[in-house]
Amino acid sequence: LPAMSYNKLRLRFRWKQSNTTAYYDILKVSPSATQSQIKTAYYKQSFIYHPDKNPGSKEATQQFSDISEAYTVLGNISLRRKYDRGILSRADIQNAGRPSTKAASSRPMGSQQKHQQRARQYSQAGGRPIFDFDAFYQAHYGEQLQRERDLRARKQRMQEDLKEYRSRWRQKKMMEVAVVMLLAMFIGHRIDL
Repeated sequence: LPAMSYNKLRLRFRWKQSNTTAYYDILKVSPSATQSQIKTAYYKQSFIYHPDKNPGSKEATQQFSDISEAYTVLGNISLRRKYDRGILSRADIQNAGRPSTKAASSRPMGSQQKHQQRARQYSQAGGRPIFDFDAFYQAHYGEQLQRERDLRARKQRMQEDLKEYRSRWRQKKMMEVAVVMLLAMFIGHRIDL
């Protein structure tokens, strides 16, 4: 019996030891990374391995799931502390909502955050997260996509304004040339008389 207890302790220690940096390794950040660095790494990794960008790839889907789980833990200050201390349980992860900071956790949730939280809840079979990919993209890349649309529209307006300006400039120059020619003809005609 003592040998069995020792083996269980040794296995538990080995599991903790091998997993104390696993989430950091998945997100490719160091354990001393700031919350901002973790968030940036998450966006970068999730964009690369997103199932919509890798259709049919089970490996990418698994990697995306691991990245999401790592961010669920490391993006949440209290879960990250537990993880760093080696006392994080699977139940802690399953009960976690969206990662938050101290300030964000005290604010009431907006509809987009509620939608994201609902999309991240675990399925009853297998405990893997069910993701609403549209909500994910809208939440993480929607702002960037909107900026790009606005930039394209602004660029198009500027091109149209430039076209209109050039057209007016040509008309103005043609008028000036016509006036100068008429004036020259008038003066030439007066001199001939």
